[in-house]
Amino acid sequence: MVETFARKEKISSAIKRAVCVLFAALLFLCLAGCDIKVAQHEDYKSGFDGKKAEDTEVENGDDKADKDGQKNVKEGSSQKKEDKNKFAEAAELVKKKDYSALPKKFNSWWFKRNMDHLQSGAQEDFDIGKYNAVYVDKKAMEGKAVDKVIYLTFDCGYDNGYTNGILDVLKKHKAPATFFVTQTYIRDNKEIVKRMKEEGHTVGNHTITHPNLSEASVDKIVEEIVGCQQYMKEAVGYDMDAFFRPPKGEYSEYLLQVAKDLGYTTVFWSIAYLDYDVNNQPSVDHVIEHWGKYYHPGAIPLIHNVSSANAAALDTILTNLEKEGYRFGSLCDIKIE
Repeated sequence: MVETFARKEKISSAIKRAVCVLFAALLFLCLAGCDIKVAQHEDYKSGFDGKKAEDTEVENGDDKADKDGQKNVKEGSSQKKEDKNKFAEAAELVKKKDYSALPKKFNSWWFKRNMDHLQSGAQEDFDIGKYNAVYVDKKAMEGKAVDKVIYLTFDCGYDNGYTNGILDVLKKHKAPATFFVTQTYIRDNKEIVKRMKEEGHTVGNHTITHPNLSEASVDKIVEEIVGCQQYMKEAVGYDMDAFFRPPKGEYSEYLLQVAKDLGYTTVFWSIAYLDYDVNNQPSVDHVIEHWGKYYHPGAIPLIHNVSSANAAALDTILTNLEKEGYRFGSLCDIKIE
């Protein structure tokens, strides 16, 4: 009886050991599986261009090749992290600069229309070009040959259901455009912003909260501009293009210089009309007639995406401009001297 009991105890202990070993093995496999999933997720987050962290070359010291002929790569680096560092570096450099000598006088953008299809006049208090700012492509009318080019730009504070239709019309006419977006617009319309980029348009900076920054602190300007820039990258995976439109056209020499130091071209306009009030829209005919009166070489029109009149008139406007021999250019092609 005692021997039988002892034998049963040994068998029971052996079974327990086997169960423990089996449990440990299963636990190891589960943990390994989790690690693999985490690693795959980190590779996805490492860059929206499809590059994995280990495929991204990053400077390390003098960036010399190691003995295996491969460049050193900092552990855990990714394109997304590099972009954040780049934004942070630009912001820090700006925060260290002294802007006290620059005027903070409030200005509101204005221009003078020309009905002879010559370029609009504009404010003459100072040369905005020295601050890397434009309102028209001056080179379009320099020299003997006039360049019939127009740079379409849209301000997007929010969406009113017309932007996809606008993109359809632009696609039909093979017309590139620039969309100046706020952070709120990006947040609420991620797929539309992705479509803008995927269809070859540029997406510019219209700040986070659409404030008057003409006299704001450097920290506030950086927060509004760089913050919007960073948010776009994080939210939709695309870099924001380096074009800035001051909300409501409110600016100062000081603001223009800070924007320039952050790497931006500030963009004003030479054609505009009251299209932003959704409760008081112009007629479609009025919009078409306005364009017919004031188009000119090198024009940068201000168009609001929330306008039902703009959405209905855009196809006709672009068709009429094409009949007049005009083409549609990208802001990236404007050279500022």
